[in-house]
Amino acid sequence: MTVPSVNWNYPTAIKAGPGRIRELPEWCRELGMARPLLVTDPGLASLPMVEEALLACRQAGLDCGLFHEVKGNPTGRNVDDGVAAYRQGRHDGVIAFGGGSALDAAKAIALMAGQTRPLWDFEDIGDNHLRVNVAGMAPVVAVPTTAGTGSEVGRASVITDEAAQVKRIIFHARMLPSIVILDPELTVGLPPKITAATGMDALSHNLEAYCSPFFHPMAAGIAIEGMRLVKEYLPQAVADGGDVQARQQMLVASCMGATAFQRGLGAMHALAHPLGALYDAHHGTLNAILMPYVLKANQQAVAPRLEALARYLGLPQAGPGAVLDWVLSLREAVGIPHTLADIGIDEAQAERVGRMACEDPSAGTNPVNYTADEYSSLFRAAIRGNL
Repeated sequence: MTVPSVNWNYPTAIKAGPGRIRELPEWCRELGMARPLLVTDPGLASLPMVEEALLACRQAGLDCGLFHEVKGNPTGRNVDDGVAAYRQGRHDGVIAFGGGSALDAAKAIALMAGQTRPLWDFEDIGDNHLRVNVAGMAPVVAVPTTAGTGSEVGRASVITDEAAQVKRIIFHARMLPSIVILDPELTVGLPPKITAATGMDALSHNLEAYCSPFFHPMAAGIAIEGMRLVKEYLPQAVADGGDVQARQQMLVASCMGATAFQRGLGAMHALAHPLGALYDAHHGTLNAILMPYVLKANQQAVAPRLEALARYLGLPQAGPGAVLDWVLSLREAVGIPHTLADIGIDEAQAERVGRMACEDPSAGTNPVNYTADEYSSLFRAAIRGNL
């Protein structure tokens, strides 16, 4: 099947299709960039795809720089260092290139490029976003190389405050990249394990957005179709990384999840955020492991929604438990560990994790309002494998 090359303008300008990365210099110029800074992570920085992107920009007359000091869970220090590189190189825009961590860091660097306040002053609390000097923000072209976070269509960045050992959400509506390039050829070399973890992250965004009690029918519609794409194409992408059709559809499902979670997230992310901060574990893997435990805990509160989802997905059974059974079988099929213990997380900080989860912004749109002790119990269940 031929994978189409298409342009969309929702929720931002999206250029989707194989080979679209070759248009990167054109879209940088479209946004007025002459000296872009390409932000990525150390693993990608030495790969041909980054070298080719830099070369293409430079051959097109763009004085393109590179910053790659971004951790798997990006930190405030990473952002500060990126801003220093941006200013030192007298750059005028950002190319966010990579997985969710690189994209989040790049968007935060673009935000902070012209600010005088410190990063944490823009945490997504109250009216903090009004503090942003919008004129000082840099334009962004986003190029995702994984299909999971959907950060390329997000208005926020999740950044770790290492001093406080907590992940903070930095938000401004203008953080949404102006142009996104969805090129599935950039994802074909992604190993099966990372394909699975990031794909399950896309599922977690769509599923939690769908189950959120917040009224946003458009987001709910996007979420349910995003889950259908994951069901259809994630096993194919894991089994055959060279399946460009599956890779393209998973990039779309990832974008849909991040678009849908304007409706809110839930307990998966409320737990995954502190676990990522405390254990430096992969965000997508955490959500994938936590998913059935949270789904089981929330099941009765969202039973009608889960029954409708089961019908839409064409699952063999139509009851609310059908979605849980599907999630368990999907996780097994793509090789996701069953418990947090399987990735080296123990119960030593259960009470702290429970408190942090209860205070996380994602907890506010979970279908059930759990206490800190209940979050601690959920955490323990995901360590012990108790469903």
